[in-house]
Amino acid sequence: MAKKESQPLYIVRRSSIHQKGVFARVDIPKGDKVIEYVGEKISKKESDRRGLERHQSAKESGDGAVYIFQINSKWDIDGNVKWNPARLINHSCDPNCEAIQDEDRIWIHAKRAIQKGEELSYDYGFDLDTWDEHPCRCGAKKCVGFIVGKQYWPELKRLKKEKKKKAKKESKEKKKGGKKDKPKDKKKDKKKDKAKAGKKG
Repeated sequence: MAKKESQPLYIVRRSSIHQKGVFARVDIPKGDKVIEYVGEKISKKESDRRGLERHQSAKESGDGAVYIFQINSKWDIDGNVKWNPARLINHSCDPNCEAIQDEDRIWIHAKRAIQKGEELSYDYGFDLDTWDEHPCRCGAKKCVGFIVGKQYWPELKRLKKEKKKKAKKESKEKKKGGKKDKPKDKKKDKKKDKAKAGKKG
C-alpha cells in the first residue's frame, strides 16, 4: 500500500497585506518547520546584478520584488521561481515566523503558536537603503510604516523624524514663495490721479 503523502501546513490565497499571501492550513505549534524557502542557487555577482535589475524595475513599474536570500559569502538563493510558494510570505513588523538557515538551506519556522487561517509572516530584515521606497502594510499594532529589519528601527525613527522636519520646512518655504505682491488696481489709481488733478489751483 502506497504511503499517503502528508498535507502541507500552509495554503496560498489572497492577502490584505499585499496581493497573495501564505496562510496556516492547520494549527501550527511554536518551533515547527512550516515551509522551505527554495530557489535557484546563484553567485554573489549574479545576485547583485539581479537585485539592481529588479530595483530598477520597481522604480519603473512599482512591481519588482527581490526574493534573494544570502546563504554564505559566495552563494545566494533566488526564490523568484514558481515552485517556491514561500516567496509569497509577506513581511510583518510583528511576525509569527522566522527564517532559519540550516547549512545551505533556508527554512521558515513558526516563531510562536499559529492558529489555522492566520497569515504567515516574517521580518524581511531589510536595511535602510531606499527605506522610504518600501512602505509596510502589515497592519500590526507596532508597525513602523516601512519594511525595515527590527535591528534598524531606532535609526529609522531618527530618519523619519528628519524627513518630516525637512518636508515641513519645504512646505513653509513653498507657501512663503507663493505669496506674491497683490496687483495694483488700475481703476483706483486712475481715480486717485483725477482727484489730485481736481484739487489744483
